[in-house]
Amino acid sequence: MYVEREIHQAVRKHLDRKEYTIITGPRQSGKTTLIKVLSEDLKGENNEVDFLSLEDRDILKAVNTHPEELFSFIPRREQRSYLFLDEIQYASDPSNLLKYLFDKYHEKIKIIATGSSAFYIDEKFQDSLAGRKRTFELKTLSFMEFLRFRKLSDLGKDLLAIRSQDGFLSLHRHQLMQSMEEYLVFGGYPEVVLEDEPGEKIELLKEIRDSFLKKDIDESGIADPDKFYMLLTLLADQTGNLANRSELANTIGVSSKTIDRYLQVLRRCYYIELLKPFHGNHRKELSKMPKVYFKDSGLRNSALARFHGFQSRQDRGQLVENQVFKRLSSQYESENLRFWRFDDRKEVDFVILHSFQEGMAYEVKLKCPSGTIKSLSSFSEKYPKFQTGIISFESSEKCKWILSL
Repeated sequence: MYVEREIHQAVRKHLDRKEYTIITGPRQSGKTTLIKVLSEDLKGENNEVDFLSLEDRDILKAVNTHPEELFSFIPRREQRSYLFLDEIQYASDPSNLLKYLFDKYHEKIKIIATGSSAFYIDEKFQDSLAGRKRTFELKTLSFMEFLRFRKLSDLGKDLLAIRSQDGFLSLHRHQLMQSMEEYLVFGGYPEVVLEDEPGEKIELLKEIRDSFLKKDIDESGIADPDKFYMLLTLLADQTGNLANRSELANTIGVSSKTIDRYLQVLRRCYYIELLKPFHGNHRKELSKMPKVYFKDSGLRNSALARFHGFQSRQDRGQLVENQVFKRLSSQYESENLRFWRFDDRKEVDFVILHSFQEGMAYEVKLKCPSGTIKSLSSFSEKYPKFQTGIISFESSEKCKWILSL
């Protein structure tokens, strides 16, 4: 049974527009399932719908010869129709393919295409598609989606109430936190979430880490996969810390330019994200090094082969901070979400910019501290128009609960 994803309605609404609908995201995040459901929805409304996958070598060879060869596999119709193209990144020139079809047939054919990684989309879908497409990112499951996939509807209702009602007291608090701990350890890949047996979850994550990451490595032209894997492991162990390119290059034994290339591939394949620093007019704030976070905690833990229970882990703080990043990054544009670092002793985990001089600054803690936090006090002194607060994994009247984000 299909569980509706959070972007489903936004994508469905966009199908009425002439611009092409492009759905990107990591492998195994559910893109093919999503478009199959959308295609059935359209068929149920008596629309003409075709579905092609460019994993089919015959179709791929034909469209690589010329875009018109597409009509060897679908009929030419007088009335407007919908064409779903799965795995568009396999085309030799997807930008040219979609541009040609849009410019010649957009009044007759609405295309909905998926691409397994933004790396290929970004590299090949250049300015020629400006005004011709809108891109949607299908991420691995959010915590709310996790609860729905696990058929924990009562917990999902309580999570909504916690987020929308100040002071809401959930009768399922313990079960919610147990579910959050499972989510932080195994992440949100749909197939992993649907599996009940922990050992099988681990095997599925290993498959994603090895097989699907290998595909991204091969298709992006990485010359030394071992060093690429080494970087992934180092970044996993440094989640929430600065990504020092020089140190990473020295540790792995490659150039800083190669590190930049590896980071670009990891970002565009939706494995990591780099959080930029917030800069004011203070000289000591001029560090340009970003902090690294993982798009999915299960993949992060798989890179470290670290799957023991949440409460016994030494890296609980990193997992919690990574989850806060995931939640905040789903609510704010990347340019409005930063961190602040003044020196080695003063750092604020997240700065949300409402304007350059106004916003919110948060520190993330496992437990809500009883006293003040010096880094937040220092930040308030320099930026008095910003509000400050603490996000805690455990609920508290003084701190913002992670579930209330």
